[in-house]
Amino acid sequence: MVAEVNTFTDQLQVSVIIVNYNAGQILAECIQSALPQASEVLVVDNASSDFSLELCTQRFPEEPKLRIIRNAANLGFAAACNIGVAQATAPYLLFLNPDCVLSGGSLHRMVQVLEISPSAEMIGGLLINQDGTEQAGGRRAMPTPWRSFVRAFGLYRFERYWPRLFFDFHLHKQALPDCPLEVEAISGALMLVRQKAIENVGPWDEGYFLHCEDLDWCMRFRKKGWKILFVPDAPVVHYKGTCSRSRPIFVEWHKHKGMMRFYRKFFRHEYPGVVMWLVAMGIWLRFGAITAIYSARRAGRLLGLGRE
Repeated sequence: MVAEVNTFTDQLQVSVIIVNYNAGQILAECIQSALPQASEVLVVDNASSDFSLELCTQRFPEEPKLRIIRNAANLGFAAACNIGVAQATAPYLLFLNPDCVLSGGSLHRMVQVLEISPSAEMIGGLLINQDGTEQAGGRRAMPTPWRSFVRAFGLYRFERYWPRLFFDFHLHKQALPDCPLEVEAISGALMLVRQKAIENVGPWDEGYFLHCEDLDWCMRFRKKGWKILFVPDAPVVHYKGTCSRSRPIFVEWHKHKGMMRFYRKFFRHEYPGVVMWLVAMGIWLRFGAITAIYSARRAGRLLGLGRE
């Protein structure tokens, strides 16, 4: 797996915070893409058991801009992000997934947009797949209970007839804008914020272990009156799922648990109790279905191995 060569040499006053958990060799590629552009790179490791940190120490021996913070246990994504924030020294913070590789100049472009946008405090770039297509999640509307219901049951197919009623919160299917665009939410895989904004909004909510903490932060930023901008000409390759493949059911459990926390925290007073009950039922039925699928696939693989 080879990272794109970063040709932008100007060092920015940005602390890159990477939360690692068994990311493997892609972590080193992620760091390599960030080091030439940032003033420091902080890797907060959640007690990884693989070789990812060893590869980093071998590849970047005595690198002055790289710091590795080792947690004794897996504290979750939000808690690890907050540890990184406490250690960061630059005025801008880039939260970057370990399975992301910055393209040359992408970080500079994101900082440039943030500096010329005084009403914005959070910036996201263009998350792309390995084939160059736009990835879901980089720009999105807030997934309210109704929007999630529309998405879960495929009702977004009626968006062309009733766009306001059956709106799909995934925006990557829309045409890529020509310039930075205000959105309701971006992905925690690639999130640039001002250090001072965190003092105003507050840290990541550590009540989330994995997933939905980025939506929570986006919601809180917007409630404080800050804009969130999506920058289409700041591409970053995201090798999505690298850190979650080994424990899919564990990841899905925390994802669905995070959904419940998010909905109860922000929408409990906007929707009748029966609606929230239906939302909860839908979330856990979805988790049960996904668990059954993963379990069936695993059983099938084990049976296949047993026959060999």
